[in-house]
Amino acid sequence: MQIVTPYLLFLGDVPDALAAKTALGIVDWRPEWCVGQLRLPGCKADAGVPDMTIAEAKAAGVGTMIVGAVNAGGVLPPYWVDSIVAALDSGLDVASGLHSLLADSPAIRDAAARNGRALHDVRHSSERFATGKGTKRPGKRLLTVGTDCSVGKKYTALALETGMRKAGLDADFRATGQTGVFISGRGVAIDAVVADFISGAVEWIAPAAAPDHWDLVEGQGSLFHPSFAGVSLGLLHGAQPDAFVVCHEPTRSHMRGVAHPLPSIEEVIELTVTCGRLTNPAIRCVGVAINTAALSDDEARDLLRDTGARLDLPAVDPIRTGVEPIVAEILRLYGGSDLIS
Repeated sequence: MQIVTPYLLFLGDVPDALAAKTALGIVDWRPEWCVGQLRLPGCKADAGVPDMTIAEAKAAGVGTMIVGAVNAGGVLPPYWVDSIVAALDSGLDVASGLHSLLADSPAIRDAAARNGRALHDVRHSSERFATGKGTKRPGKRLLTVGTDCSVGKKYTALALETGMRKAGLDADFRATGQTGVFISGRGVAIDAVVADFISGAVEWIAPAAAPDHWDLVEGQGSLFHPSFAGVSLGLLHGAQPDAFVVCHEPTRSHMRGVAHPLPSIEEVIELTVTCGRLTNPAIRCVGVAINTAALSDDEARDLLRDTGARLDLPAVDPIRTGVEPIVAEILRLYGGSDLIS
C-alpha cells in the first residue's frame, strides 16, 4: 500500500478532538505531510492546519485526502460521501481508517474508477495470518497497555521509539491501528483482524529479531473495557512482551463509551501480568505514561511524582515531560547503551 503524500485531512463533523484522533495523530508525528484540513459544518475538532477546500488542496499539491475521523463501529456516514466523491473528481486519492470499505459505496467506487484514483482502506489488510502459537521468539518487545481507550498508547510507543533510539537502542514502532499505519507506513489494524488470528497477526507484526532489538507494539483498547478487551488480550498474547507501560488519563471516572468505572493503574498492572505470563513468564511493568493535558503544570508535576512514588515506577507524560525516565529504567533492567546514566 503506497499512500501518496502530502495529505488533506478530512475531519467530517466529529463532536470532539478524540473523534479526530487519526488526523491529529498524523499531524503530531508527520506534520510535514499535512497541508490542510477539510471540516464540515458543526465539526468540533481542529487539527491545527489550514482549513482548505478540495480545490485549494489540489492546487497546493495534495495527493491524498485522509478520512481522519473515527466513530463507534468505524462506519462511513452517508453524508460524508459527497466530500469523498468531490476529492476523487478533483484528482485526489482517498485513504480511510474506518471499518467501512470505501468501495462499498457505489458513488465512491464509481468516482474512483472514472478518475483513475486509488482507494486505500488501511484497516483492511490483504495479508493472511496464521493463528498465534505463543512460542518464545528472540528479540525484545514492549507493549503499551491502557486503563481505557484513547489514553495515549500510540503516542507513548512513538515517543519511546524516539527516546530509545536517542539512547542508542535498536527500537522500532509497530503499528496496530489505522493512525499508526498512516504514521509509520506499515503495520496492521488489529481490530479488523478475525478474532482467531489476532495473536498471530501480532506475531507477524513483531516477529523473531536480534536479541537486543526492541519492537514497541502499539496497544489497543483495555483489558477492562467491555467492548474491546478481546482485542487487547489477543494483542497481549501475540506481542509476548518482556516489558509494558501503562497509559492513563487521570480525569476520567468512566471508560469511554460505556458506564463501567475506570480501573486503577494497579489493577491494570496486576491483570496484564497475570494474562501476559501465558506467553512470557518474565513480563513486567517498566513505567506509567499519564496524559496530563487537562492538568495545570503544578497538578501534573504532583500527580507524576505521587504516582511514581506509589508504584515505585517511573511516571511520565510523554508529551509534557518526555519518556527519558522510562528509557533509563529499560536500560537498567535490560542493558544496552550507556548514553543515559
